Amino acid sequence: MSTRRLAPDAVQPASFAFSPENAEWVKTQIAKFPEGRQASAVIPLLWRAQEQEGWVTKASIETIAQTLDMPNIRVLEVATFYFMFQLAPTGENAHVQVCGTTPCMLCGAESMVAVCEKLIGPAHTVSADGKLSWEEVECLGACANAPMAQIDSWVKGGFHSDYYEDLSEAGFEKVIEAFRAGEYPKPGSEKGRFASEPLGHQTALMGDHTEGVNASVAAALAEDAA
Repeated sequence: MSTRRLAPDAVQPASFAFSPENAEWVKTQIAKFPEGRQASAVIPLLWRAQEQEGWVTKASIETIAQTLDMPNIRVLEVATFYFMFQLAPTGENAHVQVCGTTPCMLCGAESMVAVCEKLIGPAHTVSADGKLSWEEVECLGACANAPMAQIDSWVKGGFHSDYYEDLSEAGFEKVIEAFRAGEYPKPGSEKGRFASEPLGHQTALMGDHTEGVNASVAAALAEDAA
């Protein structure tokens, strides 16, 4: 596991506060736990801070620690342990996480990395236009639909976190350029798989898939259309 540290002070904002809407949401999360156990809400609060700001800042860690009556170091430990938390600025529109674990690597993840390097730049940096960033991560659990990437985005007025699977170089380039343009490309399998069934046809869990997309993709499409 690579070392994870907060971004340099030079890029850290001076302060952080949850938006009024998120502040009310924070109260509902804390209320789920018994008195004295507020620290149990640390992961959802960190995630909501990242949704709001695009990354987890030092100021947001300190604010969450104060909110949950925790030492700053305890919140920092959580933020640095989980790779889902970004500790440095990300692209304004999207942050791409390319899976580089064995199944994806065998199916072409190196080509997906090359696409990111060509269209975005070096890993863990923001593109020249400020719109995109990317990194290579460990297994994201969609091995049957390799190669794949998880893309966190802040387009169409909201935060989205979606899987893009069965990627080809050309298809992945189109997805990245769509995010650069502020669009929200359809998530899911590039090859049209409903979920993680074998290519060709399903052999188990034979359900009615007349709608053509699974629930996760359908929810993303509905949010995009709203």
